[in-house]
Amino acid sequence: MKKILASLFLICLAVFQMQAKYVARPVLESTTTEAALKDMLVMDQAWVPYPAYADRAGWEALLGKDRGTIIAQGENYLDFEWIAVKAEYYLAYARNGNRTLMQNALGRNTTALSCLMMAELAEGKGRFMDDIVNGILYFCETTSWAISAHLSSFQKDHSPFPDWRDNILELTQGGISQMMCWIYYFFNKEFDKIYDGISPRLRYEIQRRELTPYLERTDFWWMGFNDNPSVNNWGPWCNSNAILCFMLMENDRDTLAKAVWKTMRSVDTYFGSVQEDGACDEGPSYWYEAAGKLFDYLCGLDMITGGKINLWDNKVVRDMGEYIVNATIGNGWVVNFADATAKANPGTTLIWRYGKAVDSKLMQDFAVVNNNIHPAGVSTSWTDFHRAVEALKAKNEMEGKTATLTPSEFTWYPQTQFCFMRGGRAFLAAKGGHNGESHNHNDVGTFIYTVDNTPLLIDAGVGTYTKFTFSDKRYDIWSMQSNYHNLPVINGVAQRQGSSFFGTGTTADKAKKTFSTDIATAYPKEAAVNSWIRGYRLDNAGKLEISDKFSLKETKEPSVLHFMTWGDVVMGNGRVSIEANGKKAVLTYDPKAFKASIETINLDDPRFTNVWGDKIYRLDFTAKASKAKGSYKFTVTPAN
Repeated sequence: MKKILASLFLICLAVFQMQAKYVARPVLESTTTEAALKDMLVMDQAWVPYPAYADRAGWEALLGKDRGTIIAQGENYLDFEWIAVKAEYYLAYARNGNRTLMQNALGRNTTALSCLMMAELAEGKGRFMDDIVNGILYFCETTSWAISAHLSSFQKDHSPFPDWRDNILELTQGGISQMMCWIYYFFNKEFDKIYDGISPRLRYEIQRRELTPYLERTDFWWMGFNDNPSVNNWGPWCNSNAILCFMLMENDRDTLAKAVWKTMRSVDTYFGSVQEDGACDEGPSYWYEAAGKLFDYLCGLDMITGGKINLWDNKVVRDMGEYIVNATIGNGWVVNFADATAKANPGTTLIWRYGKAVDSKLMQDFAVVNNNIHPAGVSTSWTDFHRAVEALKAKNEMEGKTATLTPSEFTWYPQTQFCFMRGGRAFLAAKGGHNGESHNHNDVGTFIYTVDNTPLLIDAGVGTYTKFTFSDKRYDIWSMQSNYHNLPVINGVAQRQGSSFFGTGTTADKAKKTFSTDIATAYPKEAAVNSWIRGYRLDNAGKLEISDKFSLKETKEPSVLHFMTWGDVVMGNGRVSIEANGKKAVLTYDPKAFKASIETINLDDPRFTNVWGDKIYRLDFTAKASKAKGSYKFTVTPAN
């Protein structure tokens, strides 16, 4: 079992870290030196932007009309029965790949404690204090604050079962550590009134689970300190938790400077791992944990240095923020390349705050417009305390504001090779890139097409994460494969995973509204393809032309072109009608060149069914003749 888990661990890291070539970019390190940083630090938590627990007037002013809602949330958890995270929940990950049993139980406890904390801050009468102490004891007695999937990845024995000898640093553990630091900061003197052993125990657990491992270890891949650093959202996410933990707990200037400097070096490896065009290759769902967590980290760095170190005028940071606006199609639909869901209302409070910080009118207007459609509410979990409280403030800032937003007609990310364009009632998103992107799907050259902001030719997205999602079985999952994207199967062969499989000669033309990429090198040698240039052109009426010009080394079997849809489909001779949510398009093709058929893909995973319903369809166009050279053309036109 240990050998199997160790193998899965190495494969998991490979999947997480598959990205473009790392380019050293000392963005943060170039702003100062470690010695100079030490003199900038704001000590003894004087940076904290919130009232002290005893400042009742301060909390009433901060929370305003939301105070009652927050207290009511906490009341839901009075006398809370803390949920046992059973051994079988951890072991389910090894036995059948299930990670949700363990995560849901831990998450329920974490939410309870965070709501109790926030309710006590809101009310200030001590009514929630015993339950908070119960929660502290529960978490202190819990062997690990990490989830089973990441225990398997990072523990030395690579088991999903928590090892008491090994304190690892990962996403959930870091988030809980940050919450515990805020609890300690606000309540440590109040705990002493109950029993003087509570605060020392809590501080001890924070020290051994977060602070000491962060200072002493460099081997976690997300830190980027290995010989070939390649970091995704984990880098800013884990570091945003770490910096706040040190800011709240460490009052020795030398140690604090050492920790903050280490976070700066680590986050610089994230800048070196992402493209300079600002696109998030992990998909819009991950923007909130990639660029969004970078923003959280930079907020912490700004606060602890008294504003002396910030990147709010950095173009890449601004472009990373504005990506979420450009990748939003409308009506809750987004460009869901990679492990992203296709439908999600935007997190307007984070976008508003980010936009204010980098002075992006685009982001602020987007946040206001979308907040007027789906008004932000009070958070239902305060685990990520700083983000949640700042979201509350942002919600209130946006109330009553109006804005107008004109979506961009053409957006091109030349390094990531994402292209978004609009014409008439239609929107097109196309991509080049490579098949080693973070949270990759084999999808070089694919596209998404919408009419009136409703997807008709789609990217299915990703199902519920299991052990197999990040293992050598990842590309056995249908939704990761190129033959379930809007792409050809060449000589019976689909695209292959890895950064050595990529598009070449990728271009986009704003004036002509065109995009093209040669996808031949995204296929293995078995495909026997010299070149396969996939092109898109969107006219001002919304008609999409899809072209394929190809040259094969040999012909083994007829090529098949696939198009994915969730709409009602009516097949005709040379014509396919597609309708979804009352929006229609007609796809035309040459019936002399292709035999058309349709396959139904039944769905039962909630991450799919919540978006698409219980089925989607794959349209298959099989070439009637096997040709070594030639071209194909399809058109897609909006219909009334």
